Amino acid sequence: MRIAINTRLLLKGKMDGIGWFTAETARRMVLAHPEHTFYFFFDRKPAPEFIFAPNVVPVVLQPQARLPILWYLFFEWSVPLALRRYNIDIFLSPDGMIPLRTKVPTVSVIHDINFEHSPDNLKPMHQRFFTKFYPQYARCSTRVATVSEYSKHDICDIYHIPEDKVDVVYDGANENYRPHTENEKDAIRRRYTGGCRYLIFISTIIKRKNLTNLLLAFDRVKSMEPDDLKLLVVGSRVWWQDELAEAYNSMQHKADVIMPGHVEPADLSALLSGAEALVYPSYFEGFGIPILEAMYAETAVISSNTTSMPEVAGDAAIYINPASVDDIVHAIRAIREQAVRERLIDVGRRQREKYSWERTANLLWSSLMKSIGRL
Repeated sequence: MRIAINTRLLLKGKMDGIGWFTAETARRMVLAHPEHTFYFFFDRKPAPEFIFAPNVVPVVLQPQARLPILWYLFFEWSVPLALRRYNIDIFLSPDGMIPLRTKVPTVSVIHDINFEHSPDNLKPMHQRFFTKFYPQYARCSTRVATVSEYSKHDICDIYHIPEDKVDVVYDGANENYRPHTENEKDAIRRRYTGGCRYLIFISTIIKRKNLTNLLLAFDRVKSMEPDDLKLLVVGSRVWWQDELAEAYNSMQHKADVIMPGHVEPADLSALLSGAEALVYPSYFEGFGIPILEAMYAETAVISSNTTSMPEVAGDAAIYINPASVDDIVHAIRAIREQAVRERLIDVGRRQREKYSWERTANLLWSSLMKSIGRL
């Protein structure tokens, strides 16, 4: 069988959550099924480490799809031509985008549809593209996969597609995420925070991730409890304006906020393990991978009580209303108690067993087989 996968987000040193999802699931499926040939559709020359096995055929298509008009050209022209040229049997798209003019069975992975709920979170041209095309992608796909029960119900409700067309495949955590030794934690603290204790926020910085309210809450905590606690903000700045810039500039304790930008997975694992807690006050998540990564690193979690996050964290988090700065302040103060952290970490050890990339890949493979009537 010839299976094509949209791998345009496999970018060395620049991968976001969907890129990691693509890498982790594609690698496992390729290695588990050497009897099949996998065609990886890139939009630029791939790094050699993304060619996971001899049964992978890399194909570079044009144009480099980084803007809405280029997404359209890539998926409506280049991909259909490649599907015909290579006589593809199934097409898998981990970012949800598919060619609308193809007879090849397709599985689109739509992680969430946050743009349908908060239209001011994206650049206008991105927002227009997503709201125009994602309903069509969902309806035209042979099957849709998504990463939580919350997202499944949201997609079915908003796009009016039957629930038996949508498969929940969940997410996993990179195997790098683990509890680190005290020596390793001390070393990473010295490198990033001068040896000080810290809370950690992990995300590409976009509006819905709600860094604004976290900064306001952290500033209040520091005023109430003046000590050496730091806030480590890990992630690239995609959005840094309006209320976020205002919140940061108004902080009395901005010197205690450390922003290293993008951090490689090996360091990120140690940073997460060495933190007092992960604070994840996002307004909307289809899954919320950092929550799971924190459970694997055995770090306590503060999470929003919205969308998929309670489904993922279960009883292993202190929950907050992301719109309430007071809630975030109370949660930070509570989680600084060692007994509270230890209880959450213990519950997290059991909760994390529900999720793994191995399970994700197996569920996604089942979705592919359903799309061609083999299950």
